[in-house]
Amino acid sequence: MIIIAVEQITYKNIDPRTRNTIMVGLCLAMLVACFDGTIVGTCGTVIALDLNGASLYAWMITAYLLCETIMIPIAGKLSDLYGRKPLFLIGLGLFVAGSFVAGMSTSMEMLIVCRAVQGLGGGILIPVATAAVADLYAPRERARMQGILGAIFGVGSGIGPLLGGYITDFISWHWCFYINLPIAAVAFFLTIKKFPTPISDEKPVIDGKGIALLSILLMDFILLFEFGGKDFEWVSVESIVMILVAAVLLVLFVKVEQKAVEPILSPKLIKNKTVIMAAIYMFVFGIGMMGAMIYSNMFAIGILQMTTMEAGEYSLAMVAGMMITAMASGALVNRTGFKPWLTIGPIITFIGLYMMSKMTIGTDVVYYIECLFIFGFGLGCMMAVIMTAVQNSCTTREMGMTTSAVNLLRSIGTTVGTAIFSMLINNRISSELQANLPDAVYQLIPHDSGILNILDLSNPDIAAVWGPVFSIPPGIEQNLYNILLSFANSVDFAFLAGGVIILLLAIIGIIFKVQTPKEEEPEEDAKMEAAE
Repeated sequence: MIIIAVEQITYKNIDPRTRNTIMVGLCLAMLVACFDGTIVGTCGTVIALDLNGASLYAWMITAYLLCETIMIPIAGKLSDLYGRKPLFLIGLGLFVAGSFVAGMSTSMEMLIVCRAVQGLGGGILIPVATAAVADLYAPRERARMQGILGAIFGVGSGIGPLLGGYITDFISWHWCFYINLPIAAVAFFLTIKKFPTPISDEKPVIDGKGIALLSILLMDFILLFEFGGKDFEWVSVESIVMILVAAVLLVLFVKVEQKAVEPILSPKLIKNKTVIMAAIYMFVFGIGMMGAMIYSNMFAIGILQMTTMEAGEYSLAMVAGMMITAMASGALVNRTGFKPWLTIGPIITFIGLYMMSKMTIGTDVVYYIECLFIFGFGLGCMMAVIMTAVQNSCTTREMGMTTSAVNLLRSIGTTVGTAIFSMLINNRISSELQANLPDAVYQLIPHDSGILNILDLSNPDIAAVWGPVFSIPPGIEQNLYNILLSFANSVDFAFLAGGVIILLLAIIGIIFKVQTPKEEEPEEDAKMEAAE
C-alpha cells in the first residue's frame, strides 16, 4: 500500500497568484454583503408600497440584521472546524439564492423571508472573509490586507443607500437584488481555488446547545433594541421580560460553553486581553458609526432640505475619508505599532462629531461635507488595525472564532447605537419643543423625531390638520422654524454625546497591547513586539 503525503497549504507555501485571486473574490463578496445590508434604506418605501406591505416595512431591515448577527459567531467557529472555503461558498450560495428570489418577490412576506436568507449568507461571508486573511497572509502582511477589507466595508456600507436610490429611480427596485448576482458569480469563480485548510485529524464536534442558546439570546437582544422605544416603551412589561430572558439565556450559555468540547465562543477568550479590549473597542465603534451615519442623513434631509439622493451623494465624503485611513493604517501599522492609530482615531472621530453638533438650519453644504469627511477619516484609523491585532493575538485553530467574536460585538454595537441615538434625540426634543413653542402648539404635536412627519405642508391633508395649529401666534412660519430648530438641536446633542462615547476609546488605545500566541514563529513575534 502506497501512502502519498499531501502538503498542507498555509500562508507559508500558497501560490501568490492563487492567494491574490482568492483575495479579490473575498473583497467582492464583502462588498455585496455590506451594501446589501443598507441598500433598502432609500428604496424600502417604494418596495413596501409596491408590495402593499407598509406595515411590515421595519422587518425588511430587521430580518437581514437579525440573521446576519446570529450567523456571525456560528460561521466563524464552523470555519475553524471545516475550513474557510466550504463555509464561504455556502454563504455565497445562500446570499445569491436570497437575492435572486428577493428580486422576484410578489409579497412583503416573501421579501422578508428572502432578506433573512440574505442575512444568513452575509453573516457567513463577512467573518469568514475577514478570518481568511489570516490564513492567506503572514502576520506582517495582514494589516495591509485588513486595511483593504476595511475600505471595502466602508465603501459597501456607504454606497448601499445611494445605489439603491439610483437603481430604483432609473431601473426598478427588483434590480437592487439582481445586481448581486453577477458580482457574486465573479467572487465564486475567483474563490473556487484551493484555500488553506485547518490542520486537524480529529472529527469536528459541533456545539449544538451553545449555538441554539446564543442564537436565541442574540435574537432577544436585537429585537429589544430594534423595537424598544418604538413598539413598546423602554420601561414596560415587554422590556423587563426580554431583559430577564436575556439574563437567563446568558447564564445558561456560559455554563454550556464551559463544558463544551468545541465551544462556539470559548470561555478562554476572556484570558486573551487583546480580544477583550478589541471586542469592547469595536462595540463602541459600532455604536458611533451607525448612529451617526443614520442621523447625519436624517439631518441632511430633514433640516438642510436635501433630497434623499443628494444626502447619499454627499455621504461619499465619509466613505472617502474612511478609505484613506483604513488603507493607510493597514499599510503603516507594522512601522508605527497599533497604539497611535487606536488613540488618534477616536480623537479625530470626536472632532468630526463635535463639528456635526454645531450644524443648524442653513448650515452650508461644504461644512456638512467637511464634517462627514473628518468623521470617516477617524473611523478608518481603527477598523483594519483592531482586526489585525486580534488575528495576531490568537492561534490558527481559533482564528475564525476570535475574528467573529469581534465582528459580532461590532454588529451588536450598530444595533445599540441606532437605539441610543434615537433615545437621546427623543428625550431631548421634548424639552427643546417646549422651550421654543407656544404651549398650545406644544400640546398638539408629537414630542419625538416623528415631528418631521408633519412638516410637509404641501400635503393638503397635513396642511388641513396642522395649518391652523401652526398659525397660533407667533405665526405659522415662526412655529415651523422653531420645530426644525428643536429637532436640529436634539440631533446636535446626540452627535456630541456620541462623540464623547467614541472619545473614551482613546483610553483603550493608550493601554492597548497585542498578546502574541505561542504558536507564532519567533521571528514574527519579535517583529510585531518591536512594532508595538
